[in-house]
Order: sequence, then C-alpha cells, then structure tokens
Amino acid sequence: MIKSAFKIRHIQLSDIAGAMKLSTDQGWNQTEKDWEILIESPQNVCLLAECDNKIVGTSTAINYSDNVAWIGMVLVDIEYRGQGLSKLLLENIFKKLKSCKSIKLDATPEGHQVYKKFSFKEEYLITRMTIPSVINLSSIDDDKLLEPILLKDINEVIAFDEHVFGANRAQLIQSLINEYPQKAWLLKRNNCVSGIVLGRDGSKYNQIGPLNASTLIDAKILISKALKKLKNKPIVVDVLNDKEDLIEWLFSIGFTKQRHFIRMYQNENPFPGLREKQFLICGPEFG
Repeated sequence: MIKSAFKIRHIQLSDIAGAMKLSTDQGWNQTEKDWEILIESPQNVCLLAECDNKIVGTSTAINYSDNVAWIGMVLVDIEYRGQGLSKLLLENIFKKLKSCKSIKLDATPEGHQVYKKFSFKEEYLITRMTIPSVINLSSIDDDKLLEPILLKDINEVIAFDEHVFGANRAQLIQSLINEYPQKAWLLKRNNCVSGIVLGRDGSKYNQIGPLNASTLIDAKILISKALKKLKNKPIVVDVLNDKEDLIEWLFSIGFTKQRHFIRMYQNENPFPGLREKQFLICGPEFG
C-alpha cells in the first residue's frame, strides 16, 4: 500500500475507542483516561493514521513546557505493519515539535532500531515488573511521614517533580492527582518534600509511578504505602535499572520481571533531571 493511502490527522476525543482498540490489541495497559490526558491538552501533539475510515495507527507527544516532548503510543494495526506507517507517523509528529528543545521516549526492544534511524541515542534501561497481588509485604517504619497529596500541596509537588524529572509536568501531575487522589502520596522531612508517588488505573494492572525520592528508604516507604492501598490487585512498576537494591526488594516481595524499555533522546539531552532521585517512571507513554 502506498503512503498516500493513509490520512494523517490529529486525534479527537471521539477517536478514543479506535485508539483504545489498537493499544488493547497490543496487550498494553492503557485506559480511555490515559488517552484523554494525552489528547485534551492543546500543547500535546497526538496523531492518527486512517485508511478506509479505519484508525490503523497512532503516535503521541506530550509537551512538557516546550522543554521536553515525550513520544508515546506508537501503534500500528497488525494488518498494516511493514508499510512504513510508524515512520510516517513519527515524521509528521517530529515536524510539529520544532519548538521543543528536547525529544525523548521509552522504546520497546522492537522500536529501538526504528528510533535509532531518527538519531535517537540510548540513555539507560528501565525494567517493567509486575505482581498479581501483594502477599509478602513487611511493614516499613516512618509511615507517619506520609500525607495524601491535597490541593494545597500541588505547586510544591510539581516543583519537586520538575527538579527531579528535569522538565515541568504540571498538566500530567495535576491530571493524575485529580483523577486518582487515593494513589497520590507525599513524604516530608523537616517540612520539605522528600518524595512523591502517584499512580493510575490500567486496563490490566494498577500502575505505581512516577516515584521520585531523595533516598532509597523514602522510595520504599512510598511504594509500601501504595502497595497497601492496592491489596489483592495486580500491579505494575517501571523501575530504573540502576536502582538495583530496589529491584532486589521488589523481587523479594513477589514481583517478577516482565520486559524492559530503553530510554532514548534525540540528538542532545539538555534536561536529564536527577537520575539518582528517579525510582519509578510514570509509564513509557508519559516518561
């Protein structure tokens, strides 16, 4: 099939059912709410490909204040693969991101080679770990340091996340707190933020992340709280590979490794953030 047979346009909220079919067919964990978060902001670039009035491919970029654009949801209907459609979608999305200083993504092993052709370079690996339900969880002290994130805390939480992640993710942070307030926790030491964890529902697993913290023990306290609130529910976390002690702890309570992602950046990486304080990412579609 020639490329001209595909119509590329912006995704609308009315397209979510068709987009969800692509992510569900791929076995991914997204929900309609995830698609809404991506589509609703006019700063983001979310494209789809149509053929014969059928949605056959998607690609999204969430814009973090024109500093970092995060590529995600690169999906192609199985019947239309091998025709250069993912390349076509990415070419179109990159054209619309010229105002962004940096473009980043978390690639699947399958997508890794595709992104290298667009001058993306490897930064580090991320391990996806899952558990059907938490059984063996020992209590961790200092639970009293935790607070639910309230409206009054949002600016402080956004500032802490920006300091650690490297770019302002206000829209994402606010959306996650508003939609999933019971999964949003804050840890303070000496009246200053020392860690935050957010979460969201998934079609297959409850996702814990992002989680940013000053220390490993603070990260464990936050994860323990999140796990206790998700008793008897399936859970997924995406852990930076250099957090070896955290990964071993997750193995010890029953998590298993599912797959990995490769964090990549195009050309330069001016906003790496503080990697030592990044423990769990939000998910490959959000960074």
